[in-house]
Amino acid sequence: MGEKILVVDDDREMVELIELFLGNAGYTTISAFSGEEALEKTFREKPDLILLDIMMPRVDGWEVLRRIKNDPEAKDTPVAFITARTQNIDKMIGLSVMKAAGYITKPFSKQELLTEVRRILDERRRSSGPS
Repeated sequence: MGEKILVVDDDREMVELIELFLGNAGYTTISAFSGEEALEKTFREKPDLILLDIMMPRVDGWEVLRRIKNDPEAKDTPVAFITARTQNIDKMIGLSVMKAAGYITKPFSKQELLTEVRRILDERRRSSGPS
């Protein structure tokens, strides 16, 4: 394991909780508390996965994902939304239109989070295949 995961949420307690779950499961985490910081750390740290809140001030998660998908270097980085937006339309937009790798709604269980993270990272490994 040891994959690097960028956790993005303007709620510091949420970031700390997610980092605790992921750290205990053997993942390396990086935190960001705004859309701007998420973009900066995406390009600098090159994470294996980004867990991204949608509702943040100034630059929201939709815009962060749009910018990542439009960047040649970052576009293949899987992004999963972690959000309180539970309506099916938001989930459909996130997964179908925005091409997010996953959509986790708050509140979530530790098991739910880890299962989704493993699924996305396994899928990424399979799609990248042997070099």
